[in-house]
Amino acid sequence: MIAAAVVAAVLGAALGWIEAWFIAVVGAVLVLAGLPFLLGNRSYLIAVVVERARVVAGGSVQIGIEIENASAKPALPARAELPVGPALRELAIPFIAPQGSVRLPVVVPTPVRGVIEVGPVTLARRDPLGLVQREITWRDRHLVHVHPMTQLLPPASAGLVRDLEGAASRRLVDSDLSFHAVRDYVPGDARKHIHWRSTAKTGALMVRQYEESQTARTALLFDANRAEYTSDDEFELAVSTAASLSLQAVREGRERFIASQWSPGRMRPSIDGLEELPSATATQMLDSWAELGPAEEARPIERLARGLAESRRPLSIVIVVTGSVPDTTRLRRAAVAFPPDVAVLAVRCELLAEPSTKRLDVCTFLTVGALGDLPQLMLRGGAR
Repeated sequence: MIAAAVVAAVLGAALGWIEAWFIAVVGAVLVLAGLPFLLGNRSYLIAVVVERARVVAGGSVQIGIEIENASAKPALPARAELPVGPALRELAIPFIAPQGSVRLPVVVPTPVRGVIEVGPVTLARRDPLGLVQREITWRDRHLVHVHPMTQLLPPASAGLVRDLEGAASRRLVDSDLSFHAVRDYVPGDARKHIHWRSTAKTGALMVRQYEESQTARTALLFDANRAEYTSDDEFELAVSTAASLSLQAVREGRERFIASQWSPGRMRPSIDGLEELPSATATQMLDSWAELGPAEEARPIERLARGLAESRRPLSIVIVVTGSVPDTTRLRRAAVAFPPDVAVLAVRCELLAEPSTKRLDVCTFLTVGALGDLPQLMLRGGAR
């Protein structure tokens, strides 16, 4: 409007157009008439109260906007704006008496997984024609983590280990729980491991030898490559499947390593091309799944599996979760990278597919068509 008034004034002065002078005068009057609407200040104290900072996808979160008039004069009705993720909510603030307060409820639906930023509240003062505007922003903001939907799994299915102490491996050690045999004494062996009955029979020192027992050191490798999934819904199914498996490992107190494809710009560092998700507690781990996004340019799952295998982490169970694009040949190639004493479970998420379990020579192959199929599939896959 100011630019139009200036141009009209120049044309009116240069060409003597009465119409141009009329536009210049009207524009100047409208701008000057709107300035008084920006004067003054509202003594509001505004706070954003989020009832729950963590919710599950498919629900909603209740937010309360608490507004207090701290002045001795009444506050006339006004309008404020509240950013909720990419959307913008308009709040109608009613008349508030001196030293009075009001609470405005806001319901935010959470249909999909992610992180929603709520706030800050902005109060905009503008003239009736919308030519001039003045904004006042309060800094109160919150993050709402929308966790993926998860399924409760049968006990011990996340690690596929049935006993409490651990499954005996083929590695022989000098001290453990599972007795294997006796052998000849060699210098350096502890005297407490000498088997005196065998020593008395043979006339030579004999010591006990044990099979090393291992607890379920679980590694969950999630394929975040968006190209491996046919749709966004299939990607979310894989996230829910991986979150259910990792959540069960946390509940059972298993030693775990949960990782996904590292993407440039992420806060966490890259380890062998992988990004380890914090999993000290269930809440911390679900927050990590809520923050996880698809990687557009990512390494194939075979290279990620090879990087995990070459990291020399002490693992007993490896669970690979991917989409419907990788076929059985690719998943077998990923499983071959791990030593023979590491059990590999390949979970292929294909939306609305028939759930199935297939035992291959190097891994157990599961096809998940819906999240509700996972508990029964894990019982089949964990049966020995």
